Amino acid sequence: MNYATIKYYDIANGPGVRTSVFVSGCRHHCPGCFNAVAWDFHYGQPFDKATRNEVFASCQPDYIAGLSLLGGEPMEPENQRELLPFVRNFKALYPNKTVWCYSGYTWEQLTGKEPNLARCEVTDELLSLLDVLVDGEFVQAKHDISLRFRGSSNQRLLDVKKTLAAGEPVWWEDEKVFATHTMETGGLHEL
Repeated sequence: MNYATIKYYDIANGPGVRTSVFVSGCRHHCPGCFNAVAWDFHYGQPFDKATRNEVFASCQPDYIAGLSLLGGEPMEPENQRELLPFVRNFKALYPNKTVWCYSGYTWEQLTGKEPNLARCEVTDELLSLLDVLVDGEFVQAKHDISLRFRGSSNQRLLDVKKTLAAGEPVWWEDEKVFATHTMETGGLHEL
């Protein structure tokens, strides 16, 4: 597997400060994609042991909230097979940090409820290691810059553990100020 780029100290792709790995390879080819250069599976550099270790080391400080996987498309079968042992190791090293994954495939496609080519022998285990799945293709007509952690309104931020427990998609709950776009006054009254 190749990666297009790695962003250290990323604050755009999940809550808190994160390390974000942008893998190469994507079959969606969404019009308006912000990272079309990463559609090519051969683009970028190999995601080798040294690179993986750099990512692990970057996540060590307490102020790093976790890891985000983007692309390209992390859930292409070729990428899933490479990411599974990496994410397993990440969760072993940092059990209290979160893993977010951005995929153009939907939960229903990845879990086999809707047939597609992304589901493979490692999909279920990889999904079980994620904390949040941002699912669905980017749709230019539904692009909305006011949305937090997603580009278009059709995309969902799914709490994977709660979704697995419920047997149906459960949205991740953002902090109240971001979810409602209102500030609590904490008992203070306006003058």
